[in-house]
Amino acid sequence: MAAEVSYLAVLLIELVVSFSLAAYAVSMLYSSLMGAPYVPTKQKEIEAILTYAKLKPGQLFIELGSGDGRVVRTAVKQYQVRGVGIDINPLLNLWAGFLAKRQGVNRPLLHFISKNIFAYDYRGADVVYLFLMPKLLKRLLPKLRRELPKHALVVSHGFALADWKPQLHHTIKHEPFPTYFYRRP
Repeated sequence: MAAEVSYLAVLLIELVVSFSLAAYAVSMLYSSLMGAPYVPTKQKEIEAILTYAKLKPGQLFIELGSGDGRVVRTAVKQYQVRGVGIDINPLLNLWAGFLAKRQGVNRPLLHFISKNIFAYDYRGADVVYLFLMPKLLKRLLPKLRRELPKHALVVSHGFALADWKPQLHHTIKHEPFPTYFYRRP
């Protein structure tokens, strides 16, 4: 009897692990197909990016395609901004929320939202950080142009915003992904 219970327990654990890995793989594939594959940014790069952004307490900092939320978590923790991480992948948002809680970065300053970035209203944003594929960026730029307040800072990690060349005011040349800073006119 004890051997049967042990066998069933091991089988249950294997099923849970297999299901979890399958759910994770499907969620990563879904994120990639939606134009925002999960590619974490190194903490050293995040520090340099946020230093140059000159964040002020109380500003609204939005990270699009936030993944595990490392950029927005760092911004909230170090600069006391209000942060929103938006990612279409609910599993990554759960993980980001867990990591935030573990680091002591918690509500009311930080929220993670499982939503398509086209369904969010950016009118109150002071800073928008994005690390998205060029095709998705091109589709998103008209919405940002319409909704972002004047003088909002847009930080694009990895890819330049081709239509916003006149608004480019700084570039940090990281390898393999540079970071571009644009000021909304």
